[in-house]
Amino acid sequence: MKFGDTKLDGAEGAILAHSVRLADGAFKKGLILTADDIAKLRGAGYQSVVAARLEPGDLGENDAAAHIAAACRGEDVAAGAPFTGRCNLTAARDGVLVLDHARIDRLNRVDESVTVSTLRPYTAVRAGQMVATVKIITFGVSEKTAEACAVIAREAPDLIRVAAYRPTRVALIQTRLPGLKPSVAAKTVATSRARIEALGATFHSEVICDHTEAAVAEALAAAKAAGCEIVLVLGASAIVDRRDIVPAAIQNAGGTVEHFGMPVDPGQLMLLARLGHMRVLGLPGSARSPRLHGFDWVLQRLGAGIEVTGDDLMAMGVGGLLKEIPTRPMPREELAPVTQDIPEIAALVLCAGQSRRMGPVNKLLVEIDGQPMVARTLDAVLASRAHPVVAVLGHEADEVRAAIGDRTVSFVHNPDFADGLAGSLKRGIAALPPNIKGAVICLGDMPDVAPGHIDALIEAFDPGEGRGICVPTHNGKRGNPVLWDRRYFEEMTEVAGDVGARHLIGAHPDDLFEVEMPDGGVLLDLDTPEALERYPTQ
Repeated sequence: MKFGDTKLDGAEGAILAHSVRLADGAFKKGLILTADDIAKLRGAGYQSVVAARLEPGDLGENDAAAHIAAACRGEDVAAGAPFTGRCNLTAARDGVLVLDHARIDRLNRVDESVTVSTLRPYTAVRAGQMVATVKIITFGVSEKTAEACAVIAREAPDLIRVAAYRPTRVALIQTRLPGLKPSVAAKTVATSRARIEALGATFHSEVICDHTEAAVAEALAAAKAAGCEIVLVLGASAIVDRRDIVPAAIQNAGGTVEHFGMPVDPGQLMLLARLGHMRVLGLPGSARSPRLHGFDWVLQRLGAGIEVTGDDLMAMGVGGLLKEIPTRPMPREELAPVTQDIPEIAALVLCAGQSRRMGPVNKLLVEIDGQPMVARTLDAVLASRAHPVVAVLGHEADEVRAAIGDRTVSFVHNPDFADGLAGSLKRGIAALPPNIKGAVICLGDMPDVAPGHIDALIEAFDPGEGRGICVPTHNGKRGNPVLWDRRYFEEMTEVAGDVGARHLIGAHPDDLFEVEMPDGGVLLDLDTPEALERYPTQ
């Protein structure tokens, strides 16, 4: 790849290395310069630009990222569309992230221009959460470099995979001593149930028995007979030795104590045991709290079908200081831990317009392939990663709502629908939940918008990297829907008339990112009888 100052006479087809501001806008870095672009640069007084040009045997940054990501992805991991040299890998199901640490290190040493970044091994993840990203730092790499990385990724299966949570029955045994308050025991049940059900497992049963070897052994035998795969034993008194009440009860019931203790705080006094097919976790009193605990890491792995040994426990020390300390305070009433947050992107579907250009017919109710257009649009939105979905109704609200049916959509009414799109935008934004990071603003009359279009916008969204407004394009032409960072919501509520928020795109060029789509579905809206007549229906 060639890189450097490039005279405009020879710049057509080159890749712009740095953004260039013009009087009427800007050319962003990564733009492949056309003859028209070069003419505009000349008109602005430029004689040359810093640019890159691929040579024979090179792959562009997006093609290289996609090639390597495809080789890296394993079971229950999905690869998104590449953009700006980046290809994100996301979890396809809830579960635990499993990595081949050594191979990833080798891959990252192939060439400084290729990077693979991941979450920590054995992180609990949710479906849709990003687990890794492949980033090509330069505008391209040689095909040999990209293939060398892919070869390492393919040496063995599943370089990066998600071990999905499996249906698992989990029982809880609590022991009692004089002075144990019923409220403490009840709170422990609620906290444990939340932990267990967050893994998609079944909270099979809970038993409170005396803090004696015989009583605990009997409760363990009952759980085994009931077919439980995991049992949590929380003693009224903490386990302090392998010969204490709980480990002795496990051995009495015919089980084996595999390891006592782990280098995680809180969690040091956890005990790992086995009773036939059943795994037994002896827990310290600190496990009554809903805050992240060492045994959560063990429970998550077991719930995903990952074997856990004593050696595994002893490898958890680095990063195992979970306890609240002055330099890192934690919420005292945190909900049951499992995963780090996934930024929520909502969808706002505007369905209130009078469709004047369509004549007497409400375009949203026109049937496309056997269903109302608004229903078809909402099906695409609901099948995407956007959640929750809010629909703004207005004109013929009852009829539109009936066409939507029982789809999982929240509704808000815009009584001022005759005044234009701006009113619907204001009402819709006001109805969005406060915890979302952004929203995809969708039009109800775009029957060819697909879930993949919306997911590609969500994939590209990253306000921290200047991608707070994500606009779909096809062959260089901008379309809809548009994904907006929540920091623009206030400005969007100040617009007026029927223009929506289009002018805000031009007002914030530094935060605009265009996502090229493989088809023109993002450009097509059916708002006239002529457009409807031309539309190919089945």
